[in-house]
Amino acid sequence: MKAVILAAGKGERLEPITHTRPKPLIPILDKPLLIHMLERLSGLGIKEAIIVVGYMRNKIEEVLREYSLDIKTRLVVQDNPLGTGHALKIVEGLVKDLFLLIYGDILVSPSAIKELLNKGSPSIMLTRVTNPQDYGVVVTSNDTVKDIIEKPSKDLGVNTINAGVYLLDESIFNYLDNIGLSERGEYELTDALKLMLKDNVKLKYSIANVNEWFEIGKPWDLLSIHEKMLSKLSEQIINGEVEDYVKVKGPVIIEEGAVIRSGTYIIGPAYIGKGAIIGPNSYIRPYTVIGRNSRIGNAVEVKNSTLMEGVHAQHLTYIGDSIVCEYVNLGAGTITANLRFDNGIVKVTIKGKRISSGRRKLGAIIGGFVKTGINVSIMPGIKIGAYSWIAPGAVVNRDVPPKSFLKVDTKYYIEQLT
Repeated sequence: MKAVILAAGKGERLEPITHTRPKPLIPILDKPLLIHMLERLSGLGIKEAIIVVGYMRNKIEEVLREYSLDIKTRLVVQDNPLGTGHALKIVEGLVKDLFLLIYGDILVSPSAIKELLNKGSPSIMLTRVTNPQDYGVVVTSNDTVKDIIEKPSKDLGVNTINAGVYLLDESIFNYLDNIGLSERGEYELTDALKLMLKDNVKLKYSIANVNEWFEIGKPWDLLSIHEKMLSKLSEQIINGEVEDYVKVKGPVIIEEGAVIRSGTYIIGPAYIGKGAIIGPNSYIRPYTVIGRNSRIGNAVEVKNSTLMEGVHAQHLTYIGDSIVCEYVNLGAGTITANLRFDNGIVKVTIKGKRISSGRRKLGAIIGGFVKTGINVSIMPGIKIGAYSWIAPGAVVNRDVPPKSFLKVDTKYYIEQLT
């Protein structure tokens, strides 16, 4: 059996993370999401994965060359992002009989995938959520799907949603030939599935539980995934160097080549990547992930945050409930505020709209290669675009576009960098 992974999307809702990488390459415990999925598929006996790529496809090619995988990969280019239906249509002729289809922004447990495969005929994976109105609601009866309703305008009393994993056969391409553009101006795979249902084709389903299915649809989802994954740790795995007078408490993974310097206090669950240097006198709090080759120095506190590769926070910095992308340099005294004065839910601007994160504590979302000067304060839920600079002493209380220089003078203004 072959698998098809749809990995062509730009991931605008995930900006600024996706300013510098496609969403399938977002790191989960310091390893790209796509690699996690390919390894899981290989473990289930799937021999080949066809990956539909588009946005930053060269980076996906580079990552696939970097990792040694026991699964053959083939890239197919979707030049125009015309939706999931269009993305699947372009692999017609490359798959026969039953095949597995997975969206590129989700992480699913092997057991959940195996349960779907055991259906043996066209099927869809579902999961249960508390906010079904934000997804495609799936109505079922007995062991089959009866209807798929995209982002319903009212509460249908149904909390089962489309999880973005399918077991399909060649007949799906005939239905894809008969769908039109959706309201979003895209060819939607779910429209083809609804045509199948109208033809009385039996579409089975399986249900993945809350700990088997993770989606990265919005930036803070990365924090949620790491919270759930780290909560499963039960022991200390220390392969790096730990100097004298370091306290490591609870389940923590310290990868090979990492160095934990004297005076550092780490409370698990937490993850320290390869080649990272922590300390001296750093404080790493639970649910923190620090990527490979990062530098966390004197009097730096990191709490419930994800730091990607090559981040530098050398001294006198607080990073709380934040996402810091690759090769960011945080100047001394940089503070990420993570709690509103009124203890309210933090809101974030996504594609021009203010939406609730659902989190009472949420700090900054800092894109790749950003630099902050000394004594910079970043307010809760603020996004800083990739390659931007923040002047010393700035209080960042609005989003900063990519490649910008936020200055502080007689007034607050942003200058576009070249």
